[in-house]
Amino acid sequence: MVERPNKPKLVPLSPTTATPQPIVSFSDDNSRVTAELPSGESVTVLLYGATVISWKDAEGQEKLWLSEAAKLDGSKAVRGGIPLVFPVFGPPSPDHAQTAKLVQHGFARTSRWEFLGKSTSESAAGAASVKLDFGLSSAAEGLDPAAREAWPFKFSLIYSVTLCPGSLTTAIVATNDDDKPFDCHALFHTYLRVDDISSVSISGLDGAAYIDKLSPSDPNKTESSSSVTITGETDRVYTPTSNEITVLQGDKPIFRITRDNLTNVVVWNPWTEKAASMGDFAPKDGYKNMLVLNPGRWGLGRLLSRGMRLRGRKLLAWLGRDVCVLGVMREVIGA
Repeated sequence: MVERPNKPKLVPLSPTTATPQPIVSFSDDNSRVTAELPSGESVTVLLYGATVISWKDAEGQEKLWLSEAAKLDGSKAVRGGIPLVFPVFGPPSPDHAQTAKLVQHGFARTSRWEFLGKSTSESAAGAASVKLDFGLSSAAEGLDPAAREAWPFKFSLIYSVTLCPGSLTTAIVATNDDDKPFDCHALFHTYLRVDDISSVSISGLDGAAYIDKLSPSDPNKTESSSSVTITGETDRVYTPTSNEITVLQGDKPIFRITRDNLTNVVVWNPWTEKAASMGDFAPKDGYKNMLVLNPGRWGLGRLLSRGMRLRGRKLLAWLGRDVCVLGVMREVIGA
């Protein structure tokens, strides 16, 4: 190669400095992926379960609750963050043959997902965002070995985590690749961090039918309060009539869920005795600083035939920064 003595200089594409881009990095052991925006927000996803284990705002404040005793080595499902529930929620019913042999909350949270890649974008206002994609299928090496025997269907899952300034979006697409139809649940098991559960209230559930899982003799109830508070162990599956659910700390809105064509929201807090009985729950009074809200599809009976897909999306935003939406989830069934 001959060097030109008067080689022209590169001309910049614009007179301004290049826009800073999101940074995506892996841990040394390749067990987790972290994305950070130029504005300071970050998210960390554990490949085991594709579990979001951290989401921090621009000031570095954590918005998700994660147990101090959570197992992050792939030995068991993570306690806290946002575990993904599929294809069954809760202990499986022995009366439902398709899911009867599955473990509680299914196998998506106990399988090692494949990182498929990242993509970035920029809004009209110049705000950068980054999307991380993860995959799991019935043929994947990372699938929990017990799942193949317990749930012998061909399927594929694509899970996306998108970080934007002030918000975090999680989305799933579940496809039936089998000749036989199957039924499934899909929920985002979201542990929200709160300052003090005794001053937390939830609005938007009034008039909603719900199943109280702690009252098996009389489980079917209707919410009569316009402001639901947590004063003890709580485990309820709501079917809200309102499309908005707001979480307040005192009189300050901190999170909001807006639902679109998705049936249920689970409200859960273990309280004193339940927290004390769980070996991976720490500190034992951590229930005071968490509220679990799980928008999702709960209730079996709607089959997916070959080629049909279940889609779900949740936008999680912090209302302490702007008046915006905590969650938007959409369920779409079709080819």
